[in-house]
Amino acid sequence: MVGVTQQAISAMVSDGKITTEGTLGEALQAYCQRLRDQAAGRLGNELGGLDLVQERAALARSQRESQELKNQIARGEYAPIGVLADVLGMASSAVVDRFDLLEGTLRKTCPEIDEDVMTAVLQVVASARNQWVKSTGSLIDAALDSMVDDEPAPDDFQDDDDLETEPNTEGHTNDHP
Repeated sequence: MVGVTQQAISAMVSDGKITTEGTLGEALQAYCQRLRDQAAGRLGNELGGLDLVQERAALARSQRESQELKNQIARGEYAPIGVLADVLGMASSAVVDRFDLLEGTLRKTCPEIDEDVMTAVLQVVASARNQWVKSTGSLIDAALDSMVDDEPAPDDFQDDDDLETEPNTEGHTNDHP
């Protein structure tokens, strides 16, 4: 063929880009059609490779996703999971520290409080604290798992059996873990 070396023809035949079946004229037409398709961006250079249109679409999609992420960060809708886990851990630690101070504070401000009442209050607080830590850990684990699996994280990690309902001052009910 014109302007093509024997090595280039052999490579195209071995790659399956052109066939050895048919006449020399048919092979030349197939080769020319392949060159036209490749030049028009309808055919990639490699067998099974991306063509120009697919590559442009992939690039545009990547740029769009990158810009969406930048916009989410700018609006404060997104933060890396590591940062969120650290912040949640610090907040949990602060809450647990405050819960741990409750017994001493109650003994100072209410020295006449009955020991059974104090024990009941501390048990409820300890249960709430433990559930807080457990739920926080579960949320972080589930978020990390969903990132790995590319699945959305479940919205609710709380078992319905663990909910206690108690009235608030307005007569409505609040669910507490």
